[in-house]
Parts: sequence; structure tokens; C-alpha cells
Amino acid sequence: MPGLLDMILGYDCNLWCDYCTIGPALRGRALSTAHALASLREGRAQGLDALSITGGEPTIRPDLLAIVRAGRALGFADIKVQSNGLMYAHGDNLARLLAAGATRLHVSVHTHRADRYEELVRRTGTYAAMVGGLERAVASGAPLVVDLIVKRDTMADLPAAIEWLAGHGVRAVDLWYVSLTDANADNVASLPRMTEALPFIAEALARGRARAMTLRSLHVPRCLLGQDHPHAWDPGADRVVVVTPEATFALKDSRLAGRVKVPACTGCPFEQVCPGVRPDYLAAFGDGEIAATRGRPPSRGPTRLPIAR
Repeated sequence: MPGLLDMILGYDCNLWCDYCTIGPALRGRALSTAHALASLREGRAQGLDALSITGGEPTIRPDLLAIVRAGRALGFADIKVQSNGLMYAHGDNLARLLAAGATRLHVSVHTHRADRYEELVRRTGTYAAMVGGLERAVASGAPLVVDLIVKRDTMADLPAAIEWLAGHGVRAVDLWYVSLTDANADNVASLPRMTEALPFIAEALARGRARAMTLRSLHVPRCLLGQDHPHAWDPGADRVVVVTPEATFALKDSRLAGRVKVPACTGCPFEQVCPGVRPDYLAAFGDGEIAATRGRPPSRGPTRLPIAR
């Protein structure tokens, strides 16, 4: 059965984003080259025909090109590399990656604002490299998706970010809702209520449609998106096998996936396609927003401390 092998090579990174779920203890963990190659072979034996290579930051791995070449030689038809794009701004790094067999690029921009980017990624002198890497990715002609993070201090900038990306030639954007898991579990101030973020998400989606861009929203239930529900994307709906330095599992079982159906989900027209709500979100806010869309009373409230304002 066809599907995607999502390989997390390791957790080390050349940035330290203020919402990252990877803490210091994980930074040293990584797949060995031998483990990565064995996972490629096992994935193909299981019929997986697409490969995603991510991290951490995979472009700082000296064996990345060898792993990409091995994936191509084994017959993976589509090979995506997920990156913050910084290394693409230097030398022929991007050209060599594409020559090795990468067919698709995902670049995490986080935020488009020059006055916010380096504060968010917590490394000075990186904004120009991010922009330069993004411009090279666009110029390469390879299929490209840009990732933006939806959190309390970026949500209002989403519409302007879409305009900025369109001006740089980007044609596809994914909107990722921040997660309170692992190293970001206590950063409760980063997580906005979805009803607070939705006006900005809706405007960003509208601007993307007006420019014939492809926009996808992750981790916001379709019932809350309303008429924008066609933009909802659940990567775990397809067959995705995740390989990490610790374990191998189906993406639909990830802690970052929506896994909880609340009482208001019963009878919802999206019940069969919606993966549910993330546990970290329910712990922060309960199910009142979702219940309200269905005209029902909430069944649960927050179970963690209120978010500081």
C-alpha cells in the first residue's frame, strides 16, 4: 500500500525557536546513518513510495545527500526535505540537494517580519539568510511549501505574511497551530484560543485564494473553520509511518495530532474525516468553542492553569 515515510533524522538544529517542542535533552539524539538507510529499505519493503526528511534541521547533517541519494536509488518517487532554509542561502547547498534527488522543499519561515524573526528563532543574523534561502528555493523551480506558525504573537501578522510570501513567488503555504507539548508544554502564553486566531486565519486564507495560492490549515477543527473548512488538512489521514531516533509509529497516533473527540463531535457533518482535537488544546481551553458551533453546552473546561496575559 502506497504511503509516506516521515523520517526525523535527529533533533539538533541551527535555531532555537521560542515555541519549539524539542528541548535540550533531545538535541543530541539522532538516527545513525545506518539506521536511516535501514529505515529506507524497510519503508520500501512496506510499499511506501514517498519520503519526507525532517528534524530538527536536516540540512546540518553531513550525511543528508547520501540519504537522499539512497532514497532515490531505492525507488522513492517523491522526496521532500523540511528545512528552515538557512543553509540554502550558502554556496551550492540547495543545488546539490536537488541534484541528489530531492523533489520537494518545505521551508519554515515562522514569521515574515524582520523585527520579529530573530527574536522568535533566538539567533541573530539569520533573517537575511532565511530570506536568501527562500528566494533560492523559489528560483529553483522545485515544488515548495512554506510553513507559518500560528501562535499568540504571530497570528495577527498572518494576512500580511501571505502578501509578503506571494510577493516572493511562493505559491503554497501551510498554517501550523502551535502545540503545548514537550519543551513547549509550559509556554501556555504562546497558545491562543482558536476563536481569537480564526479572524486572522480567515483573512490569510482569503488573501491566499485571491492570489491563486494553495493554503492549508493544520490542527484547527473543520467545524471552527466554517466556510473555510476545505482548507483543513490532516496529514495523518493518509498512510504515514514516522521514524524517530526513539520509535516508529503511525502519524495518526502522534501526540501532535488531534486525537480526542468531544461530545459535540457526535453527529457533526465532519465527524468521519476530522481527527478530533489535540489533548493539549483541550487541557488549556476545554471544548466550549467546539460545543458552541454545534449549539451544545460544553462538556469540559480547562484542566491546566489559565494563560497569562
